[in-house]
Amino acid sequence: MATIETLSAGDQATYLQKLEIADFLFEHLDQYGDPKEDIFRCLNYALDQAGEKGGFVVMAREEGTIVGTVVVNKTGMSGYIPENILVYIAVDASQRGKGLGKKLMKAAIDKAEGDIALHVEPDNPAKILYEKLGFTNKYLEMRLKK
Repeated sequence: MATIETLSAGDQATYLQKLEIADFLFEHLDQYGDPKEDIFRCLNYALDQAGEKGGFVVMAREEGTIVGTVVVNKTGMSGYIPENILVYIAVDASQRGKGLGKKLMKAAIDKAEGDIALHVEPDNPAKILYEKLGFTNKYLEMRLKK
């Protein structure tokens, strides 16, 4: 049975803790992942103690090893933009289908102060979980890459 733990800015996460999380995400995000450097920057933002930055990480461990994690960053906005954005969620392939993703998401929702936004690819199977948890698709996201 996996145990759930959280890390936030007040916990002063070490470089090695962040590296462990980044390595896990890089390996288990599959085709929905980012370069490890980007994941690490996201973790630095979430676990930074600077005023407008911040967020948290929710992890599931089994026998000391990460088997699932969620990373949420604060947006620094309120009202017109959700206060939080769920940046990453990944569950080890051996743990999928056992409700661990749902357990991690519920812990993240409980921990977050304010609303939560997330981006999900239309073909990502996690989209069903997000909808079951109450996330709705109100907007079409558009981006300009410069």
